[in-house]
Amino acid sequence: MEAYRYHDEKSDKFWRIEHDESAFAVNYGKTGTTGKYQIKEFDSTEECQKEVKKLIDSKKKKGYKPYPEFDSNNHYYFDDEEIGLHQLTSHPKFRAHFTSEFYYDCGDEEAPFGSDEGSDTLAQIAEDLRKNKTFNFTSFPKKLIEEYWDMTYLPAEDISHESIEQLVKTDEMNLTQSDMVTYATAFAQIKITGEVDAELKVLALNAMKRIEIVAELLKWNTTGKPSEISIKMINDLEQFIIKK
Repeated sequence: MEAYRYHDEKSDKFWRIEHDESAFAVNYGKTGTTGKYQIKEFDSTEECQKEVKKLIDSKKKKGYKPYPEFDSNNHYYFDDEEIGLHQLTSHPKFRAHFTSEFYYDCGDEEAPFGSDEGSDTLAQIAEDLRKNKTFNFTSFPKKLIEEYWDMTYLPAEDISHESIEQLVKTDEMNLTQSDMVTYATAFAQIKITGEVDAELKVLALNAMKRIEIVAELLKWNTTGKPSEISIKMINDLEQFIIKK
């Protein structure tokens, strides 16, 4: 990752670029803001590196100076809307800890952002965060479901088999929606900020465990055992260090 800054009497803006073997992400805007993100993908490493060098040289010619003070850990990461989920538009802590490919899968219903609920959760959080600096991740699932979607939020506080069995009989849809949004919110917080609130982490773990019990009760899984993705998500989140 390389960061640069242009500062004169009229403007103060940053520009940074980060790349892997076949893609780069640029992040730019007014200094002190999150800025915009754009991803560009290439067929080869050589093409990617060539374009990265070209862009850096261009910024230097325009007067941009190295910006070593740029704090990549205390920065928000948002996906390019046209490209979608991508490692380069995810917080470094998220990339380092959640290494399985399904975390960037937009089609797997079990993945944090692969379902419609998970995808909508991440998109709404990104939109709200840009507008509200006092955004509260822990209370967001309830807000999304009850205020935005006009449904009922059922927090994953009691995950006893008896309690879940009763909810499956009386309110299966709200139960499932609540759980999917809750764990998507926790993963979204880490993806965007690199941290997760302690209370939200507990609720998200409970939500994933509750979904497994629902799957067992409704016989969604013919094996009768939790899926590999579910086990991996629970283990990964359990081992992630909470926000202090």
